[in-house]
Amino acid sequence: MSPEAAFDYLVEPANRPAWQSSLARVEDVSPGPAVGQTWVDVTTPGLRPRMETTALDRPHRWTERGTWRGFSAELTLDFALAPGGCEVEPTMTLRATGLAAPLARALSAAAPYAVRSDLKRAARLLAAGDGG
Repeated sequence: MSPEAAFDYLVEPANRPAWQSSLARVEDVSPGPAVGQTWVDVTTPGLRPRMETTALDRPHRWTERGTWRGFSAELTLDFALAPGGCEVEPTMTLRATGLAAPLARALSAAAPYAVRSDLKRAARLLAAGDGG
């Protein structure tokens, strides 16, 4: 899979429910992909963070920021050529203020494992031809 194909699939909000385990659907997607594109993630627990693309350099890097109540999260995906296709390296930060700060720190420790698992699911879908 080329970095371009992986990039195009992963940055499209409409594709996210297929590969992101915590996501039931997306709503209110503005036109894109582009910096400033927005949408709402509707998670399986019912949380509804407002998302925004904050960086887009096809096919090298994409960053989203999500906010929900006192929490904010940022996910960057870096794409690089690799033997047989590409590698996607995620970087995630999760923050909260006040009483939610300890919870954010705990979730930050687990988040990289969840993101990597989701990216593996996306890779399987793309390899099987089910990625759009």
